[in-house]
Amino acid sequence: MPSATAVGAPAMSPRAVADSARLRLLLLIPGGFALLVGVDAALLLLGVGAPVTMSRWADVHGVLMVYGFVGTVVALERSVALGKLWGYAAPAGLGLGGVALVLAPHHAVGGAVIAAGSAVLVALYVPLWRRNAATAVLVQGCGAVLAFGGALMYAAGVPVPWILPWLGGFLILTIGGERLELARVAFVAPAVEAIALAATAAVFLAVPASLLWPDAGYRLLGVALVGVTGWLLRHDVAGKTVRGSGLPRFSAVCLLSGYAWLLVAGGVWIVAGPVRSGPAYDASAHAIFLGFVISMIMAHAPIILPAVLRRPLPYRPIMYAPAVLLHASLLLRIVVGDGADLVWAVQAGGVLNAVAVLGFAVIAVASVIVGAPKRPAPVTRAATA
Repeated sequence: MPSATAVGAPAMSPRAVADSARLRLLLLIPGGFALLVGVDAALLLLGVGAPVTMSRWADVHGVLMVYGFVGTVVALERSVALGKLWGYAAPAGLGLGGVALVLAPHHAVGGAVIAAGSAVLVALYVPLWRRNAATAVLVQGCGAVLAFGGALMYAAGVPVPWILPWLGGFLILTIGGERLELARVAFVAPAVEAIALAATAAVFLAVPASLLWPDAGYRLLGVALVGVTGWLLRHDVAGKTVRGSGLPRFSAVCLLSGYAWLLVAGGVWIVAGPVRSGPAYDASAHAIFLGFVISMIMAHAPIILPAVLRRPLPYRPIMYAPAVLLHASLLLRIVVGDGADLVWAVQAGGVLNAVAVLGFAVIAVASVIVGAPKRPAPVTRAATA
């Protein structure tokens, strides 16, 4: 695990590091709250039984998951990398905005707080860029700009289906930037890195085009997603580490599976164009936010969470269970349910999606609490005599 000074932050005393770790855990709590409420809202949208039947929660499901849950985690990881106290306003704003979406009577309150947190997230990338003018930082910064734009429109009352490309672009470019950074460490040629930057620019420009000129914009965005995914499949280190074992192989399996779902979303937009309701909308949205984003979270959690919380998240083979369930249930939901317009398959797949997401969260928390599995003691000659 890199030390604080390894990422350019000032040296900290052991007490200060402990206090900082507690602050990070505190900032993660609203993200966990957003996850639980978001899953409950997903069950409400599916029309099946939910633990809490607050119909208003269904209206904020997508924004709550993207900003309140994933956005909080992303912003916290970036603020830790920056190492400045003001940077923690980004995860605080996104997390508290998610709480406000749930508790406030009007979505504009939570939307405004989320927009403020997104603005700080954009600002985070300025010193990060000055510190290390890498293409990966620029790619992630573009994703943050899309997050801010989407949050502003949501706070102004624009319906979520109209801004879905902005939400998807935020997470796709953020994750793509992280994968580009790892590819760069693996000595990707400058020309190959330039192609990644061009693909990023295509996504970044196609997102507003999808709002201004939907028929052409959605199809251009679909082509851009296929281009980004093609680059990732060709140059991501996951293509090599999938032949390994343990955590590297698990992460690679999750990454490659996620890229496949990104191709599905791109294909839907190329063929169907602007989709804001119905089976094609459900398929594209969940291919991105469940198939791609949640799979990326599963792949990165054992690496990112220890760096954020200073607590190890040991890999365990049981982590494959929720990962396999996630992709199998998505196949049921999208291919059978959305493809054949079968409500029962959409509902069954959606319920199993929720089980997979919560199952991985439970396994991750338990792994942190229990700690690393004990290795068997080496057998000595005396023991075998």
